[in-house]
Amino acid sequence: MNKIITLLLLVVCATSYAQESEKQTTTSNKGKMFIFWGWNTANYSKSDISFKGDDYEFTLYDVEARDKITPYSFRNYFNPSRITIPQTNFRVGYFFKENYNVSIGVDHMKYVMKNYQTVKIDGEINAETPFDGVYNQEDITLAHSFLTFEHTDGLNYINVEVNRFDSLNKLLKIYIDEIELNLTEGLGVGFLYPKTNATLFGGDRYDDFNVAGYGMSAKIGLNLTLFKYFFLQSDFKFGYINMDDIRTTSSKSDSASQHFTFFEKAVVFGVRFQLNKTEN
Repeated sequence: MNKIITLLLLVVCATSYAQESEKQTTTSNKGKMFIFWGWNTANYSKSDISFKGDDYEFTLYDVEARDKITPYSFRNYFNPSRITIPQTNFRVGYFFKENYNVSIGVDHMKYVMKNYQTVKIDGEINAETPFDGVYNQEDITLAHSFLTFEHTDGLNYINVEVNRFDSLNKLLKIYIDEIELNLTEGLGVGFLYPKTNATLFGGDRYDDFNVAGYGMSAKIGLNLTLFKYFFLQSDFKFGYINMDDIRTTSSKSDSASQHFTFFEKAVVFGVRFQLNKTEN
């Protein structure tokens, strides 16, 4: 009997503690703002890239590309004068409902065409270069003397997202004071503002910003919030990019176009805070 009474007391105490912990770890999100900063890596699908100008018009098929990871160092990743050099993510948002927020931000990815790959080419070049001719599904090697093509400063996806935000503490019935685990998922849409580094037929390098097209994306992530304010979050984002007006030279008559999908992995850290003194 004593053992049964002791067990019942332990169950009551554990239940009371769980309920109290739930009160402590369950906070309201509505009316809160958040801001975060972090870093990403990205993978890109193959894409067809079309180039046109006064003296040429051709398409390269199934071109491969990669991202460009900056070697880790405290100087590259945390020096305020160099924090935009790596592939970065910045976002600011607002919880307009308990489980929903809207945010705006930039995914600063980098896209580098792999040189010396062999691809198919269609079209015509008549620009007084060694590459002049008419092409019909012929092989061409993308040497630097023919083409350099990079969005390295960068492939800037400026977008608005609407996200859902759910507490896994409640779902899993895990109540630990000052630690919240959350699941977030959402959709985004925006425009591309790349700074494209391009050289064509061994000509002058061009590297300037321009609005080149649009993008859309979907993501899912895990959010670990500590002490109700600070958080660490990992995001997995899949998206589609369509750029039909990429500047390639100083002449406005020269341009390129491409579309492709991307898969982005990001780790960010940030802060979430209440705008009003009284939480909803």
